[in-house]
Amino acid sequence: MLRKLANFLNWEGTPKPEIDLNYKLYEELKPFRLPIILLILISIVGTLGYIFIDNMSLMDALYQTGITFTTVGFGEIAPISNLGRMFTITLIILGYAVLVFSVGILLEVINKGNLLNTIKERSMLYKIARLKNHFVICYHNEYTIEVAKEFRRAQMPFVVIDNSPGFEEEAIKYQYPYYIPAEPHLDVSLRKAHLSSAKGIIILSKQISENIAQISTIRLFEKELGRRPYQIITATESQNDIPKLKKLGADSIIAPNKLMAQRISTMAFRPDMENLLEEFLYRRDTPLDMEEIRVPKQSWAIFKKLKETHLRDIAQVSVIGIKEKDGKFIPMPKGDTQIMIDSTLLIIGTAEGIMTTKKILQKEQKPEELKYV
Repeated sequence: MLRKLANFLNWEGTPKPEIDLNYKLYEELKPFRLPIILLILISIVGTLGYIFIDNMSLMDALYQTGITFTTVGFGEIAPISNLGRMFTITLIILGYAVLVFSVGILLEVINKGNLLNTIKERSMLYKIARLKNHFVICYHNEYTIEVAKEFRRAQMPFVVIDNSPGFEEEAIKYQYPYYIPAEPHLDVSLRKAHLSSAKGIIILSKQISENIAQISTIRLFEKELGRRPYQIITATESQNDIPKLKKLGADSIIAPNKLMAQRISTMAFRPDMENLLEEFLYRRDTPLDMEEIRVPKQSWAIFKKLKETHLRDIAQVSVIGIKEKDGKFIPMPKGDTQIMIDSTLLIIGTAEGIMTTKKILQKEQKPEELKYV
């Protein structure tokens, strides 16, 4: 009944992480079992002792035991015999011994640091479990720092995974909202990052071997879950590695050296164009955007002429380039240019217009909007 009411009111429970670390927390708390057992035994022995020695009631005996072995100094709540006083002295000594023993265990556990780290990590995992359509960024370096800045500006949720020394301090320094100190390629690390609900993954290691291993791990994880493919973005220092990463399943590959060279040459030869790109393409708050849109095989627009799609009239966007399946690029296509299977359109327009264009091209039947154009 309560479950039906919760569903009707659209109430959702607190999301739980795939790995909640309860088992690890229990392991860290195991040393406290003996002090708790001794505390219970002293309470039982003390209560029974006062009942049998001085004929106290159950509540009086329990209360007298509590104030005695904790040495609070409240005194006797009822007259106690000499035997009772000897019992009280013994109880005080035992209580003090258990207290010292318990403090010693507490300090030992705190000095190890594992308990506090486990509590912090468990809290972080519960926060990450609330994320949906987030990005998982593997490896922390200067690229990650810049990507994190842009994601924060765009209010895009992300989780950073890295196991380098001092990563936690670096994560706090650079204001990563969610982070996991662990090896990125491990299955347990990906589950901690709640990858099952993620939109994609960004792999930014400078070692090509780590990028390759990470891509393979993600694609296997993806098949295990039986979900739609993740968007995988990675980087490489060498142009020769791009074909390898593409074959392994990377969707987008960034070569920082090449990008830097292109930007510098643009600034040198066409400074006005560089300013325009900075203004309209790299800023998050710009009204203008540019995106590549792949035309699905089942799209109604296949084999249609560009002018028949009426994208400019419906979505207020412009097609400034078409990349065909064989790699041929058609710049500034005319209206009579035919859209072929697996063509990719380079669109410029507003973010809303680009989103409308995607919806139009994904339809299998001719959109209703075209009847009125």
